[in-house]
Amino acid sequence: MDRFGYHQLGVEVYGGVLLHTWLDRDLSIAGRVTLKTRSGDIVSRLVDFKDPIAVVPNLAIHLNRQANEGFSVNPQEEILPILCGAENDFDLHTLLISQLQKQYTDLDIDVILDFELSLYDTQPAALVGLHKEYICSARLDNLLSCYVGLQALLSSDLQRPSLLICTDHEEIGSLSACGANGPFLDDVLRRLTPNPELYVQAIQRSMLVSADNAHGLHPNYAHKHDKNHAPAINKGAVIKVNANQRYATNSETASIYRDIAAEENYQVQCFVVRSDMACGSTIGPITSGEIGVPTIDIGLPTFGMHSIRELAGSRDAYGLYKVLTRFTQREKLMTR
Repeated sequence: MDRFGYHQLGVEVYGGVLLHTWLDRDLSIAGRVTLKTRSGDIVSRLVDFKDPIAVVPNLAIHLNRQANEGFSVNPQEEILPILCGAENDFDLHTLLISQLQKQYTDLDIDVILDFELSLYDTQPAALVGLHKEYICSARLDNLLSCYVGLQALLSSDLQRPSLLICTDHEEIGSLSACGANGPFLDDVLRRLTPNPELYVQAIQRSMLVSADNAHGLHPNYAHKHDKNHAPAINKGAVIKVNANQRYATNSETASIYRDIAAEENYQVQCFVVRSDMACGSTIGPITSGEIGVPTIDIGLPTFGMHSIRELAGSRDAYGLYKVLTRFTQREKLMTR
């Protein structure tokens, strides 16, 4: 888009975003490009510019005196990133070809057919706080759980069948081919256990730990929490409970998790949303409903969820890794 002397990108917002946190950040672009080579092949390649090539500047306080009294961002008009001045030639396809040729020197590109691109903050993750007790990063919700789960699986003794699944599109309802409401997990499990009766028996002997970050008690907004269910950062992972099945936890799955955590001397907290507020959800109820596996919903306490830069506890992450590692090695979950 060319507007008032600047080349800008038209963008669409994905999921529930704290839009104002994207202002005044050093942004880059990454994603997938599908192209046709000069030999006639259609291929897809990942692209990542890495350098900060875009920015969404804030409006000066002098032009918006009410900014600190309640500020909204219009996603159609006010979140469009600036790439360069209009005096510079700009074509997105040409830019993508140039970047792909830098990344893939043997790629003979004829034409860009289509692409999926996202903006992201170039500031790297960091340990922050006086004693480095916090992890500050983009996309902790929910790459943190994915990382912890993968490390736990790699540390397992492999004596008990275990599986890690990281599904896409959780923030927009999970209804996609690669989302939790899609067929992928069920297809994989049925291929592993093709006998229908044995499959059902295996599912009922199993347990799913659905790990998705939880809302930590923010000291500046304590009134947003039920005072008896206000998780603190670095005080242990949170068991999420909801009577209306927005979370899949029940007393049995919670008990199994509590017992495993106790074996690791790891603290456990409990989260129930205020009864006068809407409750979020996770892939837990979706997967449990589709597959029939007993499920617990847990998460690491987090500040600034859905901000461009979120905050979680480093001790929480390590503790959850220990618990999940023991979970993958547990010989028997429950006697029935």
